[in-house]
Amino acid sequence: MTPHAKSVSIFYPCYEDWGTMGSMVLLTVQTAERLGLDYDITLIDDGSGEQTQDVLREIEKRFPQVRVVHHAKNRGYGGALRSGFGAATREWVFYTDGDAQYDVRELERLVAAAGPEVDVVQGYKITRHDPLHRIVIGRVYHWLVKLSFGLRLRDVDCDFRLIRRRVFDEVNLESDSGVICAEMMVKIQRGGFRVVQVPVHHFERAHGKSQFFNFPRIARVIWNLSGLWCRLILLRPFTSSAPVNDHSLPRTEEPVSGD
Repeated sequence: MTPHAKSVSIFYPCYEDWGTMGSMVLLTVQTAERLGLDYDITLIDDGSGEQTQDVLREIEKRFPQVRVVHHAKNRGYGGALRSGFGAATREWVFYTDGDAQYDVRELERLVAAAGPEVDVVQGYKITRHDPLHRIVIGRVYHWLVKLSFGLRLRDVDCDFRLIRRRVFDEVNLESDSGVICAEMMVKIQRGGFRVVQVPVHHFERAHGKSQFFNFPRIARVIWNLSGLWCRLILLRPFTSSAPVNDHSLPRTEEPVSGD
């Protein structure tokens, strides 16, 4: 396959993901080399402890394509994403979470969909493999964000994205919390950028604990979403924008080669 997106900066936010980061980097290098990409890899260490620091140092020794950006203290998920986008140098930027709940080999699906008229390739989960309470809370969050902000996405909280770097010449991100994803996709939709959507697989968390699914954090997310809604919707009229499309992609749920 000849990818449409040939020049890609890849980054992964990392907070105590010492158990998954090594395998993710190895699979990423193998995938990028197989696809013939011009690429670099950046790991955003968001104030992790010494165990994760040791793993990241070893990764840097073994993989010359990788550099690590260290945050002296935890800046939050939004802060990590902002650092990752700021570190990108290639035409396209790909990121996903560092907990390996997505298969980085499915980057192949995204670069195949990144045609000349496309600005963003957005993944959506074929099936969510999480405990029931997380699935329920995730669906509530999805519909809350989708209806509140008028987003035309199949899966608001799927952090498996390939974005043209020039998008961020117009889209300025401000959030430090996890609501940065809602902020980003609202501003991308409002800016009229063309988005296509691709099905990707989702897996159970193999290591660590979610930083989202506890009651104090959920309350904080609701508070942050309320503030974002006031800034983006209440105080600034929502303008019409180009529709989100997925007609250019096959609606296959077949696993990628090698699964």
